[in-house]
Amino acid sequence: MRRIWLSGLLLAAAVAAGFLFFTERPLTVAIVQPEHDVALRIYGLCTVEARILSRVGFEVGAALTRLSADAGDSVAKGQELAILHSAEQEARVARAGAAVTANEANLAKADAAVVRARAVLAQREAANRRQQGLALRDVASVQRAEEAQRDEDVARADLAVAEADVAVIRAQGLDAAAALRQEEALLAHHRLVAPYDALIVARHAEPGTVVKAGDAIFTLIDPATVWIQAYVDEERAGQLALGQPGTIRLRSQPAAEFHGTIARIGIESDRVNEERRVWLTCADCPAEMFLGEQAEVRILTGTRASALMVPEVAITGFDGHRGTVWTVQDSRLARVGLTFGARDDRGRVEVTGGLPEGAAIVTSPPKGAAEGRRARVGEAP
Repeated sequence: MRRIWLSGLLLAAAVAAGFLFFTERPLTVAIVQPEHDVALRIYGLCTVEARILSRVGFEVGAALTRLSADAGDSVAKGQELAILHSAEQEARVARAGAAVTANEANLAKADAAVVRARAVLAQREAANRRQQGLALRDVASVQRAEEAQRDEDVARADLAVAEADVAVIRAQGLDAAAALRQEEALLAHHRLVAPYDALIVARHAEPGTVVKAGDAIFTLIDPATVWIQAYVDEERAGQLALGQPGTIRLRSQPAAEFHGTIARIGIESDRVNEERRVWLTCADCPAEMFLGEQAEVRILTGTRASALMVPEVAITGFDGHRGTVWTVQDSRLARVGLTFGARDDRGRVEVTGGLPEGAAIVTSPPKGAAEGRRARVGEAP
């Protein structure tokens, strides 16, 4: 029995020693080291887009008779792109032109009538004056004087009618001219031209196709307005500002690094992805860019002369401003609540306050970490 009890005591002592060894032995931890000249960057996924993109088509419907450009072509402002069948509209223009010509002839006739009416009025006025003078001297009868006055009044009325006819015909001429301009404008709509110096991205129709008004025939972009559209997590978007620089890597050229500047920050976030859209102009991007190409951007939001940057994975209960970390104080582990500031593109957050004097922040708490557990600083396993 004494041997059994002795063996039991030795086993209990060995278990206690093992427990103390595994629970009280110092843990080796890595700590956050102060850094100098820290660049704070925000990461975002991007696509190549164009600020000015137009899907152009005709304002009228008809059959396409000719297409003068194709995808990939560069076109100048005013250059012809496509033509619609226009025989019917040309006939309308000719008809409107004939109406204008007829109106001009009617106007000339009315002007001649006014001249004639003025001549007749002058003759009747002279005759009336003679008859009135003779009647005053009792040489002519009063009846003849009244007839002469009536003839003058009739001639004056005829002149007024002739002048009114001229005004009516002039108004009709304005209407005919407006109708002609309208038909000519509709005829011009049968010819599609480039609205600006552009690059053709796509052609959506072929000759012979009957298109409706508003159907897209070409997709155009202004190559001078190609920029990068980036999507940034809302949690990090608060640090963004216009004019901040960014480095861009295109998926087709992963070894090259291009430089851009924030030109616009979207005022509406994506409600599904919880991301904010940012647009960057690119100063040295390739001359040939491909719309929709994937890219990555890292936007420089600020720098710090000196900072403690803690990995986000080392923070528990992090709400974007406050969180708890493990620290080493007097060679023992302790949990401390800290306040944090800016983030970077490496998943780290800047410590702004709450760190006790002489304490060091643990970058990655090892298994078995507990309050008061002994720890020594070294390379984490």
